[in-house]
Amino acid sequence: MDQELILAAQGVRYRYPGATGDALGGVSLTVRRGDLVAVLGPNGSGKTTLLRVALGALVAGRPAAAWTRRELARLVGVVPQREETVFPQRVREAVLLGRYPHLSMFGAERPADHEAVNRALAQCDAGHLTGRWMATLSGGEYQRVRVARALAQEPRLLVLDEPTMSLDVRHEMELFELVRGLVDRSALAVVLVTHHVNLAARFADGVLLLDGGRAAGEGVPAEVLTRETVERVFAWPVAIATYQGAPQMIPLRRRSDA
Repeated sequence: MDQELILAAQGVRYRYPGATGDALGGVSLTVRRGDLVAVLGPNGSGKTTLLRVALGALVAGRPAAAWTRRELARLVGVVPQREETVFPQRVREAVLLGRYPHLSMFGAERPADHEAVNRALAQCDAGHLTGRWMATLSGGEYQRVRVARALAQEPRLLVLDEPTMSLDVRHEMELFELVRGLVDRSALAVVLVTHHVNLAARFADGVLLLDGGRAAGEGVPAEVLTRETVERVFAWPVAIATYQGAPQMIPLRRRSDA
């Protein structure tokens, strides 16, 4: 039986004001409950633009415009690529902000809200960080806390835009394993934008490969990430090896005598 459809954006087209061409040209993105879908592509291929436009499409069977902002925030948790922290916050305070869509009109926190925060912190292995100031966290800790804040919303769809940017290998792997675990344990739907082709191939159920605002391939990693397609999209010679059933891209040197 097919899993519940969570996000459906079909034939998305978008042009920025004043631009002469489309930033997105007929791209589709479909995500079901229990799926981890990675959006890949070179810089400027439309990955982040697709996320922004797709979230205005069909969510949980209804047009996004049919949901109130509060209702939509209960359905979708977003971890953006960048954000500004205006006021100093401790970790627990930051994660508690994820409960905003569930608070009453008076903004009073209930025991259920604190329980949701505790669960989110535990899911992200961040419970020991609750008393720390956000500014004192390492890059990996900071990203786990941001994911915990999104999980505190108790969403059905988690959207992450370049969550491993500037992280070292250990923290990249920890974050991908965290997200994969959330999908497997909670049947969460996840869309993850990343430049890490090899990690996406190992952890994602499906990939959408963008090139110039258009889909160059969509499906399971082994079918999409072929040598011919990867070389064409990224404009660089590669070899493709298989590790644990997943295609792994090896960039080649152009000079054979180097």
